Amino acid sequence: MSEITMHGTTILAVRKDGTTAMCGDGQVTLGNTVIKGDARKVRRIAGGRVLAGFAGSTADAFTLLERFEAKLGQFPNDLRRAAVELAKDWRNDKILRRLEAMMLVADKAGLYLLSGNGDVIEPHEDAIAIGSGGSYAYAAARAFLQSSNLTAPEIAENSLKIAGDICIYTNQTLTLEVVE
Repeated sequence: MSEITMHGTTILAVRKDGTTAMCGDGQVTLGNTVIKGDARKVRRIAGGRVLAGFAGSTADAFTLLERFEAKLGQFPNDLRRAAVELAKDWRNDKILRRLEAMMLVADKAGLYLLSGNGDVIEPHEDAIAIGSGGSYAYAAARAFLQSSNLTAPEIAENSLKIAGDICIYTNQTLTLEVVE
């Protein structure tokens, strides 16, 4: 029996002028078939002050999201610390280590990419992306940040639309969340 590979997500976080926006597409693909077009992969957590977006296996992503919310409960005003503590658990726990997902988390001051390798990456630019179309969305966001007067939400949305035009695993059904 062959293994089925899941694809189908692009998540982008952008910060500009004190506003952080996170945008994700809604496509879920199983093998070479689109099985859902309106999944919501970007969420507001911690009373709406933190944004989280995920790519990868849905069940794994929800497990990580729950764990991250628990870390935010332990470190309520320190997004970086919560991210680092989750990454440490993810890397060291035998069960968590097998999870196949990535997360972006952001608040008004920080943007972080979290992975099962123990990575907590804070970009030196004001944009970061994950998923199948992440490279396309990231490149578009950087170009918009350098050469436009668009707001963070406009940059995030326009960048995802560009990724959706290029990446077959990214669609135009977007979820956009903003914190200021």
